[in-house]
Amino acid sequence: MTSSTSTEIIDETIRICRELIQIPSVNYGDGNGNEKEVADHVVKLLDEVGIKSTVYESAPGRCNVIARIKGRDSNRPGLVVHGHLDVVPANAQDWSVDPFKAEIKDGYIWGRGAVDMKNMNAMIIATVRHWARVGFVPERDIVLAFFADEEAGSIYGSHFMVDKHPDVFTGCTEAISEVGGFSVTLPNGKRLYLIETAEKGIHWMRLTAQGRAGHGSVMNQENAITRISEAVTKVGTYQWPQRYSKTVKVFFQRIAQVTGRDYDDKDLQPLLSELGFASRMIGATLQNTANPTMLEAGYKANVIPGSASAVIDGRFIPGYEDELNETIRNIVGSDISIQTITRDKALEVAFEGDLVDQMCRSLLQHDPEAIPVPYVMSGGTDNKALAEIGIIGYGFSPLRLEADFDFMAMFHGVDERVPIDGLSFGVLVLKDFMENA
Repeated sequence: MTSSTSTEIIDETIRICRELIQIPSVNYGDGNGNEKEVADHVVKLLDEVGIKSTVYESAPGRCNVIARIKGRDSNRPGLVVHGHLDVVPANAQDWSVDPFKAEIKDGYIWGRGAVDMKNMNAMIIATVRHWARVGFVPERDIVLAFFADEEAGSIYGSHFMVDKHPDVFTGCTEAISEVGGFSVTLPNGKRLYLIETAEKGIHWMRLTAQGRAGHGSVMNQENAITRISEAVTKVGTYQWPQRYSKTVKVFFQRIAQVTGRDYDDKDLQPLLSELGFASRMIGATLQNTANPTMLEAGYKANVIPGSASAVIDGRFIPGYEDELNETIRNIVGSDISIQTITRDKALEVAFEGDLVDQMCRSLLQHDPEAIPVPYVMSGGTDNKALAEIGIIGYGFSPLRLEADFDFMAMFHGVDERVPIDGLSFGVLVLKDFMENA
């Protein structure tokens, strides 16, 4: 690939990333979202180079875009390359820049979705636009999928597509998507690239306490707010036991090898100190977690309500879903009701095979010092839905990051931004991977 070709693809990735950010496809949850404008723009970008796509609308404004690029050998199993079009809300008053302007400043593209995940969408689109211009045909079919609703359980997105339109994925056996292939520089200067081969499961639940409604001036020992507050405090302060998945053990074995530190599979926490910004996210993959995220109760200062509720974001290690649910039930007691809002499986696959090998080769081609390692993601992706139809998913959205850049703080955070140098590196790695996968 010539330097002029690289420059063209990089410039187009930056432009498309900014255009996508400037379309505020905000998902507020509870079905309140709209991806239509950004989906229409993706369709336009693909259509400009002759790539035909189809929009699948699961509800008014909830749009998924699918395109299949035929490979030289369509009898080979196909690869799904997917991203989500929605983003979480951004309170502009908290930001130092307009979250939907996609400003370039200090070597970064700033804006909601810059890392989650309009950067990856831009890399995918720039790659296939280049293919169309030069007439490149991949070895096997590539299905491009840009989903709705990933930020609120994927009900209107990947789960809708898997449930109602599984035929669009016919012949596909593997997939790649977000939050993998990014670099973490250790204190000794070694540069790891974390490839996601496992995800914690999700159980969002609503806790509800019933009580005796009444006047705020009188004694009330059956106050629903007091009851839900006590339950939430117990959940939020519970110390979960360490639970190590196969992937976590492989990851930390590699950390020990690279750093020369001792490996103790009964206590992996001491090795977290090597991981810098990634330590918070990786730390969450050593145990189940349950974080209170919402409270709802009352309607007037002098009225004790008859009920009060809270939302808990529960995440479980592969193999430990029952332990999460049983522990929450025991913590809150029988008087608190538990209602499932969203539940999705944990995923875990081995760090091996032709696709993984190609990820590693593509990283090493562009960074000879790269050390690819598998890891467990503390959150979840649309790979969970694709797993329902037998498609094995990985997180591979490559970025080379400066050692002091707190990448994990960007996800759903204030002043979300992606480094242009990292994005430039990422699209060249992704292009190489997709052309050889």
